[in-house]
Amino acid sequence: MQAILALEDGRIFRGTGFGARVERSGEVVFNTSLTGYQEIFTDPSYAGQIVVLTNPHIGNYGTTPSDAEASKPYIEGLVTREFSPISSNWRSSEVADEYLERNGVPVIAEIDTRAVVRHLRANGVMRGVIAIGEALDEATLVAKAKAIKKMDGTDLASVVSTKVVYTWDDSEPKNQTGDKLLTAALDTGAKQMHVVAYDFGIKQNILRMLTRENCRVTVVPARTSAEEVLAMEPDGVFFSNGPGDPEPLDYAIESVQKIKGKTPIFGICLGHQIFGLALGGKTYKLKFGHHGGNHPIMNHQTGKVEITAQNHNYNVDPESLPADVERTHTNLNDQTLAGLRHKTDPMFSVQYHPEASPGPHDSHYLFKDFRKMMEEWKK
Repeated sequence: MQAILALEDGRIFRGTGFGARVERSGEVVFNTSLTGYQEIFTDPSYAGQIVVLTNPHIGNYGTTPSDAEASKPYIEGLVTREFSPISSNWRSSEVADEYLERNGVPVIAEIDTRAVVRHLRANGVMRGVIAIGEALDEATLVAKAKAIKKMDGTDLASVVSTKVVYTWDDSEPKNQTGDKLLTAALDTGAKQMHVVAYDFGIKQNILRMLTRENCRVTVVPARTSAEEVLAMEPDGVFFSNGPGDPEPLDYAIESVQKIKGKTPIFGICLGHQIFGLALGGKTYKLKFGHHGGNHPIMNHQTGKVEITAQNHNYNVDPESLPADVERTHTNLNDQTLAGLRHKTDPMFSVQYHPEASPGPHDSHYLFKDFRKMMEEWKK
């Protein structure tokens, strides 16, 4: 069945439709990861976005529940060069085509994804529509793309966040729907720490990484007040990744400001951007964002380069940060700020995904650093 990807500037790409036979719209971004497409599908940070995968062959190893980062896919649509209608992997429980169709995600394949990426790199991310069917009208789809609400100023974090408080621990971790989830928690013999995690679109591997550091994790909705969190007597508070613009999240910014200095806090991606705003800094939108599993980061504290997984469209302006904030990491591709640490209060954050699902494991140490910070704070 034919399919069309229509961009707001009038650029049209025609291909073949897979997945759900529906029309979906969103901001079009590209991801350069070579593997891990199911983790990308189910990353809540992609809410409101159509994802172009630059790896030319997608779907060949199928899907499996243990690779999911959430209970469902969050991408609005998928753009690929080749999309496999079959799977060839012993772990696969469902082919990618059926998985996306069941979850209402359309796929357009058999197009030149290199051309799409070059267009986005030259012109910046833009709104688009994927439609599958016969006799599709290009002008109508372009008009729909132009009418899509822009990501700027949009609070998507509270939309994808959990609606109830739930506990994830190293014995039988469950999500808010009660599904048992896989973990590789390690019994280190050390005292278990209680971490309260703000869910702005949290990935499940972040929760797994926290439990591996012998943490009992209480996950709370995005709009939970700082007073409610502190009343839980946490040993540390985590601010998660998530979709959309950080500036409208005044409730989250206020929570950081009230919790700062009272207990150790750690932020990833959107959490990092919220930290920057809470400390008096400013954020801005990148031309086409950072999405992929091979981004080099300079760790200024160790002098080492880490290869990282990234997924964000906004960044903290380092020049806007006050003098009591240290810049700890820099993105070597474009010299943007990739990490910060407060010089006196126990708080740090990074603009990438150290849980690396998918991606390299160079930055797993950050979860150990958070554990160490909590231990030192309790002395």
